[in-house]
Amino acid sequence: MRFLDAQRPGHDLTYDDVFLVPGRSSVASRFDVDLATADGSGATLPVVAANMTAVAGRRMAETLARRGALTVLPQDVAPEAVADIVRFIKSRHAVWDTPLVLSPGDAVADAVNLLAKRAHRAVVVVDDGGRPVGTVDEAACTGVDRFTRLADVLEPSPLTLPLDTSPREVFEALGGRGVALGVDADGRLAGLLTSLGALRADIYRPSLDADGRLRTAAAVGINGDVAVKAKALLDAGVDVLVVDTAHGHQDKMLEALRAVRGVVTDAGAAVPVVAGNVVTAEGVADLAEAGADIVKVGVGPGAMCTTRMATGVGRPQFSAVLECAEAGRRHGVRIWADGGVRHPRDVALALAAGASAVMIGSWLAGTYESPGDLLRDESGRLYKECFGMASKRAVGARTRGDGAFDQARKALFEEGISSSRQWLDPRRPGVEDVLDEICSGVRSTCTYAGARTLDELAERAVIGVQTMAGFTEGTPHGL
Repeated sequence: MRFLDAQRPGHDLTYDDVFLVPGRSSVASRFDVDLATADGSGATLPVVAANMTAVAGRRMAETLARRGALTVLPQDVAPEAVADIVRFIKSRHAVWDTPLVLSPGDAVADAVNLLAKRAHRAVVVVDDGGRPVGTVDEAACTGVDRFTRLADVLEPSPLTLPLDTSPREVFEALGGRGVALGVDADGRLAGLLTSLGALRADIYRPSLDADGRLRTAAAVGINGDVAVKAKALLDAGVDVLVVDTAHGHQDKMLEALRAVRGVVTDAGAAVPVVAGNVVTAEGVADLAEAGADIVKVGVGPGAMCTTRMATGVGRPQFSAVLECAEAGRRHGVRIWADGGVRHPRDVALALAAGASAVMIGSWLAGTYESPGDLLRDESGRLYKECFGMASKRAVGARTRGDGAFDQARKALFEEGISSSRQWLDPRRPGVEDVLDEICSGVRSTCTYAGARTLDELAERAVIGVQTMAGFTEGTPHGL
């Protein structure tokens, strides 16, 4: 990319400070744009769900991988639990969504408790042989006693289709109503698609491993026996390893990174190693030399992070990504921009600055697929709780195995927000809805820049610097 009129400022910039200038383009349609990353992660979209406990779980990982993005499972999760999660993700269908399943004898209350776990918001009722006998949605559970059996409220004779039915055929068979159930050769339930899901299955390409299974990433910290943890993740089938700490430009990180690189090399695994976080060219150079394939960039831009206010340490994110991406090209590594994105434009700007993907945290926490329970406030608005990974809540979870004295000592140095309400947007309550918004924006960005790929966007982008009044002018206003 280049700055408009070659006026690269001498001070650092964040996303609100800059804009993209449209240029001559031969890209006629946003569907002519390929959003696949070129960083070896196998993702077909430049979106990565951050390794936050309130964001990254099995539902998030499965759903994003089906659309081409990645999820990084948090380092606080026990290796055995990670193995279970990876096994679950790898067993999911690459096209059909995972159904919520109950039996005819289960109660309406059981269905109500499950409905918010998936954006399709439908429960499939199956017989003892796993064959569907009906479906239950929120409407069927309204106005009836919670102890009513599902057999009495289900919608019978659901639409069932073979798993090899194309998304277009599923869409046409549905006619915009209800859900289609994918069944195997014996008629057993194996998946579910809505009309919108069928459309997405035709637009997006799933992120798949060499065996055609959904991909996922997982993180390790820099404390303890990092090599043993990394080996356990490799054995579990993780596709991308992320060595993660708040301050990635330190000796302990370099030692941990070399250990993880050694494990990957010894195993002969084609697994990219990601490391971070840094915000300088020197940090990128050192992590590249220690064995990173991808470097995470960002200190303090996250919505749940108080690092800059507590320490004064950090860097405006656009300039950090730009400098680190330039350094990455010199040292043969790619960049993930980690944090600070609030709008699709921010994702596009990070990619224009040279990032191969953008990590997103709290923006995804307020969706059906995040791990938290769906809650309601006093007025009935739906939300989920989110918290930073250096907060009291997260530190408490990490140190629960320590003695009382050590726990109390570490509690003195917590940073980050321990509890924040992330509201479900009624227009975009599912993570796929958020993904649609992001990808639509980034595809349009590419058409304005005349780019058919993300690398072309980074090459062709022209960036201007604006005042806050300029930023405000670009927002909906005067309404």
